[in-house]
Amino acid sequence: MSKKNQSKAETYSFFSCIEKNFDKAARYIPIKKGLLEQIKACNAVYRMHFPIKIGKEIQVIEAYRVQHSHHKLPCKGGIRYSIKVNQDEVMTLAALMTYKCAIVDVPFGGAKGGIKIDPQIISVENIEKITRRYTSELIKKNFIGPGIDVPAPDYGTGEREMSWIFDTFLSLTHGEVDAIACVTGKPVSQGGVRGRKEATGLGVFYGIRELCKMKEEMLSVGLDVGLNGKKVIIQGLGNVGYHAAKFFHEAGAIIVALAEREGAIYNKKGLNVSNVILHLKNTGSILNFPESKNIEDTEKALELECDLLIPAALENVIHKYNANRIKAKIIGEAANGPVTPEADDILGKKGVIIVPDIYLNAGGVTVSYFEWLKNLSHVRYGRMEKRFSENMNTELLQVIENSCRKKIPIEEKKMILRGPREIDLVRSGLEDTMINGFHKIRDLKKSLKIENLRTAAFVLAINKIIDSYEKLGIFP
Repeated sequence: MSKKNQSKAETYSFFSCIEKNFDKAARYIPIKKGLLEQIKACNAVYRMHFPIKIGKEIQVIEAYRVQHSHHKLPCKGGIRYSIKVNQDEVMTLAALMTYKCAIVDVPFGGAKGGIKIDPQIISVENIEKITRRYTSELIKKNFIGPGIDVPAPDYGTGEREMSWIFDTFLSLTHGEVDAIACVTGKPVSQGGVRGRKEATGLGVFYGIRELCKMKEEMLSVGLDVGLNGKKVIIQGLGNVGYHAAKFFHEAGAIIVALAEREGAIYNKKGLNVSNVILHLKNTGSILNFPESKNIEDTEKALELECDLLIPAALENVIHKYNANRIKAKIIGEAANGPVTPEADDILGKKGVIIVPDIYLNAGGVTVSYFEWLKNLSHVRYGRMEKRFSENMNTELLQVIENSCRKKIPIEEKKMILRGPREIDLVRSGLEDTMINGFHKIRDLKKSLKIENLRTAAFVLAINKIIDSYEKLGIFP
């Protein structure tokens, strides 16, 4: 069997990959093994089968909700709709959520849900039936609630499905004053928060931007400080990949390649992401985009010359059979588990900096946390401080104009006077979270002389979980 065929045929247990990374981190933590095993294990796995009438037939739907950790409540994690959903995947993603939340100081335990369907071939009416039935099953077993377990969108789901979940929960839990906080990722009109849609992609951008400000790290991979002019390849043009590409492009990076399922496109001078998306909408494919070269094998696009590689779609796309051919100096894991443990070791020996998924794609859960807080407070962001800020800025400008005896141009005045909108506050909070998270990981890596950012991120997460358990009096 050729190496290429081996890479296609070999399968990885997603959960075992996380366990390997956990075990690497455990070497730096002076605590009894049994206690580490408690942190590693999933607390609760709810596997369900329920019948749904689709057309004239009854179909049995397989679905899951996993709560990985109860060190903090509620649990938090998305729900994905995919024909590939299985227990191993959902358990792994729930574990990742626990570690992500710990790293970015979001007070949730990790959870994840999944329904084994292909939403592309099921009618909207039947997707709604399945979503509402799934929600009712979660309610029966006490697996959903603003203080228990709060779902969110994931692969194959969005605002529409979250709206159905909220409506079903509201109709079946009479008198729950905080019912609106039972799920996040809702439409703004139903208590959602502005900025949620682009949150994960923007968080990826903030995390990589902070790394690229570090002179020591940039020197180690032979790059200049900053994002301007850096060549970027992004695999996956879904919600995360698109927004990451957009923000990198706006910051002056050069998007040299974009990869999707059907293939990839390449232009060494750079691709305009907005135009590529327009082409995709018009033709159904990114291929044959003007002034770009088609690459039939998506995996080959990952091996092109670039400074930054952002896998933003599938797990295990960088593995032991292609890791040696990766030319990127920095890999930012926008997707969950895109680099296998074997590839991690190979890339580490080559000096590649990998910014791990358990930190880098935590933007979504961070902004979900902001939405949850907004729902619990029953006050929209900006309501109390917007006018106050505008009035204070007005007084300040008057003082400046009187002192300088010069009028400030009207357009500039409008920009300065405007108080913070909800999206401004959300993005500011996300930026601060991602910057602080990066420096905590980097500082821990240096102080304990840990080999890479991934292991340091796991050590940080585990230590925070241990601290939570000790405060609860669970660990002796």
